[in-house]
Amino acid sequence: MSQSWQSYRSAPSPGTRLVKEEELPNSTLSLTLENEKGRFPLLLIKLDSTLVAYVNACPHQYLPLDQRGKRILSQDGEILRCTNHEASFSTRTGEGVGGHGLGCALDAVPVSVEEDGWVVIGNPE
Repeated sequence: MSQSWQSYRSAPSPGTRLVKEEELPNSTLSLTLENEKGRFPLLLIKLDSTLVAYVNACPHQYLPLDQRGKRILSQDGEILRCTNHEASFSTRTGEGVGGHGLGCALDAVPVSVEEDGWVVIGNPE
């Protein structure tokens, strides 16, 4: 997994707690993490037992995927669509699969679930 998410000025530190796994909807959750460096837009996606996260910024214009509405996940859960200009991305890999998303990719953010049920930034140790 690329570490490009860490190049954002406001990137959170590994180990930052996000939400309890049991509180996640079986779809998407948009969060804005605030720290001393600024605000970091994060998109969590939970599909059955799969949990992935991306910087919530479309690489086409760096606007939030859900800026114009919360319905960004396809019915089958496999495609994320930018509400600004219909760029499409694979939910599982972040790779562009349609529209202005072709040739681009979302910046993946590693997340894991701790023993106490908290979803945190970073991979399990």
